Amino acid sequence: MTITARLKELGVELPDAPAPAANYVPFVKLGNTVYVSGQISMGPDGLITGKLGDGMSVEDGAAAAKTCAISLLAQVKKACEGDIERLVRVVKLTGFVNSTADFTQQPQVINGASDFLVEALGDAGRHSRSAVSAASLPLGVAVEIEGIFEIK
Repeated sequence: MTITARLKELGVELPDAPAPAANYVPFVKLGNTVYVSGQISMGPDGLITGKLGDGMSVEDGAAAAKTCAISLLAQVKKACEGDIERLVRVVKLTGFVNSTADFTQQPQVINGASDFLVEALGDAGRHSRSAVSAASLPLGVAVEIEGIFEIK
């Protein structure tokens, strides 16, 4: 099954790749590798803000992380000149969770992105990963995730 068909089956339509919010590029291609800048949690209604451990549930954080994964795929699609089928695999994610000092469930939050990528891409979605806490994130978002991808 193609990536496009699988995303459709999951009810996910990739949005236009978000524009950078500061002085950086959204992705860099180097050979068959695409390095995607951090994508912040954003849904159809705008930014998903909040702090894990202070009024935001792990489930809400995982849902925010999933939106980051969707934006990552949108950037990869743009890097592949509109052809998401050129994506070979997800290599690595680095997830940042806006959380209180005593919050320790960063991995469960970033699982929202990891689980979605495996569901959407199968084994090609399995990746290495880091999940870390941040005292704050840009614009007060709950999650930011950057990624490295192999393309053909």
